[in-house]
Amino acid sequence: MGGVPALEEPLKKVLGPATAKVMAENLGLHTVGDLLHHYPRRYEERGRLTRLADLPMDEHVTVVAQVAEARLHTFASSRAPRGKGQRLEVTITDGSGRLQLVFFGNGVHKPHKELLPGTRALFAGKVSVFNRRLQLAHPAYEPLRGEGAAETVDSWAGALIPIYPATAKLESWKLAKAVQTVLPSAQQALDPLPDGLREGRGLVPLPEALLKIHRPQTPADVEEARSRLKWDEAFVLQVALARRRHADAQLPAVPRRPTPDGILTAFDDRLPFTLTEGQRKVSKEIFDDLAAEHPMHRLLQGEVGSGKTMVALRAMLAVVDAGGQAAMLAPTEVLAQQHHRSVTEMMGDLAQGGMLGGAEHATKVVLLTGSMGAAARRQALLDLATGEAGLVIGTHALIEDKVQFHDLGLVVVDEQHRFGVEQRDALRGKGKQPPHLLVMTATPIPRTVAMTVFGDLETSVLDQLPAGRSPIASHVVPAADKPHFLARAWERVREEVENGHQAYVVCPRIGDEEDDPKGRRKKEEAETADKRPPLAVLEVAEQLAKGPLAGLRVEVLHGRMHPDDKDAVMRRFAAGETHVLVATTVIEVGVNVPNATAMVIMDADRFGVSQLHQLRGRVGRGSAPGLCLLVTEAPEASPARQRLGAVASTLDGFELSRIDLEQRREGDVLGQAQSGARSSLRVLAVIDDEEVIAQAREEAAAVVAEDPGLTAHPGLRAALDALLDEDREQYLEKG
Repeated sequence: MGGVPALEEPLKKVLGPATAKVMAENLGLHTVGDLLHHYPRRYEERGRLTRLADLPMDEHVTVVAQVAEARLHTFASSRAPRGKGQRLEVTITDGSGRLQLVFFGNGVHKPHKELLPGTRALFAGKVSVFNRRLQLAHPAYEPLRGEGAAETVDSWAGALIPIYPATAKLESWKLAKAVQTVLPSAQQALDPLPDGLREGRGLVPLPEALLKIHRPQTPADVEEARSRLKWDEAFVLQVALARRRHADAQLPAVPRRPTPDGILTAFDDRLPFTLTEGQRKVSKEIFDDLAAEHPMHRLLQGEVGSGKTMVALRAMLAVVDAGGQAAMLAPTEVLAQQHHRSVTEMMGDLAQGGMLGGAEHATKVVLLTGSMGAAARRQALLDLATGEAGLVIGTHALIEDKVQFHDLGLVVVDEQHRFGVEQRDALRGKGKQPPHLLVMTATPIPRTVAMTVFGDLETSVLDQLPAGRSPIASHVVPAADKPHFLARAWERVREEVENGHQAYVVCPRIGDEEDDPKGRRKKEEAETADKRPPLAVLEVAEQLAKGPLAGLRVEVLHGRMHPDDKDAVMRRFAAGETHVLVATTVIEVGVNVPNATAMVIMDADRFGVSQLHQLRGRVGRGSAPGLCLLVTEAPEASPARQRLGAVASTLDGFELSRIDLEQRREGDVLGQAQSGARSSLRVLAVIDDEEVIAQAREEAAAVVAEDPGLTAHPGLRAALDALLDEDREQYLEKG
């Protein structure tokens, strides 16, 4: 983790090319430093020393005893039909009792040579019973010889055996041996923590922490090492983010202040409802940022349906007032079209700039997606280049080279987790000066995750639902255990339709042949013959239309339909012409049909917690209460059922995102998905270590404010270089 040659030494020089190749290919370990930071996952205790007379069943024990006798037997078996099978039986005694050890097959040769009668040794293994006698099968052992025997007994019996994250090609004990080889280099590890910080928080030096995590004598050693190494990860990451914030604060941006009686005022005057307290508070934070002379970087997170789009639209209008343009980037064409439709509806004649009947302060609102016709596309591009269009809503088609803006002042990214960093960066690069950036997400993120993942963004939270929103009741439907529950679910859908409402049915798969271009499904089905493939939209729609929902108007919607067809289906559903929409997760984000009150999610256990919460947010958007039924065949005691139970029990997205994170772990907070680099977090758990992250953020901000170039902290600079390989550096640069 430092610029010291010892830790940068390639493993192939130290361990030999064959071992180094396996480590590089399977575990991504290339240098001595990489291996030293490959920490044990857990530790086995060999067991305190136990007298043979007191052996407990099924426990790992360590005994000191003397070999009384050793016999090698040959026998016939299915593997060795000609009587070539070998079994070594060794009887040991410690004066309090006797115990049998057994070794089989190729494993008999070494102990047969070493465990001669009279040999005293340490033996460790799990106690089992065979032929009503206690035994240890294939125990680990260490012969005791010479003067140091007494010390060996103490250190060996009490030692904690590190168990490393291993692979089929590299067992944990081989990794332990390799670590033993490079461990002396730990003394040369450069410490990334400033001395004052380390001493002030009572943390051990890095070389000591590395020694204690790999070769602990006691559980307290492990604890001490982990506490120290957690701080390294949290602090180095927070320094990276603090430097990013510091650099952003130096960039120039055009302040965008709305004119007093412009389009924003005209828009606000027409709103048929009052903004919630939360919407007003968050809007003020955004307007303050827009008025500053460096670019806004703000994350707006809010519950499904909390009115984020309204807040974002008001920010976009403020920028138009100030003479600039605003772009909203949506993850799918369905959503871009929906946003465009709802924005133009909300704005009315304010969206008819340059047209007959346009209002006094009107601007043009254009849509730009990949599937638009050539003429419409040409006109949209022209409107953007001349500045005629103040607002543009589009998919990643906005990022293409030929898209030019007259004066891009604000970029709003909807559903951040669906956009690569490069895409966001490309759009931001279209401003004459860096535009302001507002990132929206409907997946609520626990505070520390936001602080770690989006540490360079200021965060605003909308946790109030607008008036008139209805509660959503959620229930798990165990289709395998109780088939009549599923039958009742379809009756409930029918009842909702009879009461004048509509319903969604969501499936994990589309179900056409193209769904599986490389025969991946057949392979998966062969591997898991007992597990059926996920339910598919096309099959389920047909079964419902012929069976439990016969007589109702059922339509399908999925991502591979032609955009015009998708749009037509959504329009019919929004107009109430379709009773039931059977869809993939293409409806997950932003689809707004207030009359839809029921949702049935098939194979719900195949979706993540956040995704289920998102999907559920599509119902209960009007005055009638919403109903969400989570259909699963997962067994009652399984983790999948517990997850669904959690979703059914709370509507609090922040609570659910914590559950989701605890179950999935957080992956790589530096954007492993985007950079393809291996995970940067080894001992830090974002949810469990909230305090460490919060404290590290404060310490990092102080260090960077005082010394942005980190000239006085060579160890910290080296750690940053190791953490931020080029991919990650760019990831943060663009973030």
